[in-house]
Amino acid sequence: EAIQQFVGDEIPTEILKEIIAETLCFDFPTVKVEEGIYALELYHGPTMAFKDVGARFMSRCLGYFNKDKKDNKNTVLVATSGDTGGAVASGFLGVQGVEVVILYPSGKVSEIQERQLTTLGQNIKALKVDGVFDDCQDMVKKAFLDESLAHHNLTSANSINIARWLPQMFYFFFAYKQLKSQNKPLVFSCPSGNFGNICAGIMAKKLGLPIEHFVASTNVNDTVPRFLEKGNYDPKPSKATISNAMDVGNPSNFIRIQEMYHHDLELFKKDFSSFSYTDTETLDAMKSIYKTDGYIAEPHGAVGYLGLKNELKNHPNAIGIFLETAHPIKFLDVVEPALNIKLPIPTQIESVLNKEKVSTKIKTYEELKAFLG
Repeated sequence: EAIQQFVGDEIPTEILKEIIAETLCFDFPTVKVEEGIYALELYHGPTMAFKDVGARFMSRCLGYFNKDKKDNKNTVLVATSGDTGGAVASGFLGVQGVEVVILYPSGKVSEIQERQLTTLGQNIKALKVDGVFDDCQDMVKKAFLDESLAHHNLTSANSINIARWLPQMFYFFFAYKQLKSQNKPLVFSCPSGNFGNICAGIMAKKLGLPIEHFVASTNVNDTVPRFLEKGNYDPKPSKATISNAMDVGNPSNFIRIQEMYHHDLELFKKDFSSFSYTDTETLDAMKSIYKTDGYIAEPHGAVGYLGLKNELKNHPNAIGIFLETAHPIKFLDVVEPALNIKLPIPTQIESVLNKEKVSTKIKTYEELKAFLG
């Protein structure tokens, strides 16, 4: 029902139910980390990251709309700072009438993330961009405005596409369902880069889900924490961190959040806080969580935990939930040395480790345009 009102009559109810069932065919457990604090694990899908939800939903919707079109191809153009690329590649692999082109920043994604988006072949193409995520995102946005590319029927699988973003509401409802018997207010902390997750959570709240407060936990790319503190929205170029999926200088979903609060900063602050953390603080949190609770948090989850701990001082009776957005194995080069452990390789990851990476290097928008043809 949460998503039906947005879909309307575009997809028949029975087909929509099938799409949702296929999208949500894995678990979303809330795992107790310490008293009053839970991790909402979003990494039990095929590419072991939360983006599996939106990518699977969108790919199946596009497959439905394309099913009777013989010659009309779509090109899905997507920028990734890490997990989006792998999830979109997996979700759209083999979908009839769809070609996928993924732009990712060279040297700014983990080895496993790169393998997930460069080894599948078929209708999946990867472009290795000499730049940062914001450069990739700017190229994608420019392509959508380029009338000379209209014949490609371009669409996005980034969270600017509502079919990719809206399904992220689902797991806020799942967390509530698992914890509502405790009869306590809920505070959600979302590790935030492009701000899609927290934006979807706010949408769930607007639809009636009883959430007391949201925390946008960021790394040193702190555009939003600075905005809340000073009232001046001043994006800066992104900086590389160990929580690379959040290395975003100008989060594209933040305008949606501002619109939902009618650009009223004081009203916004009643529901929303934001804090930023350094790599050193992130590593210290990972070690502390593991030593104290035996829980393995990867860098993004650790940032979410830090923001949650900070905000819970203002909500002493609440249950805190931080989003664990990707499996620790996706950041084993950070997790293993930090915690002095050896992570077992899940089967979902093992399947891509020995495949050949195939990508095309580009630097400019003109090169992207030439690639698309």
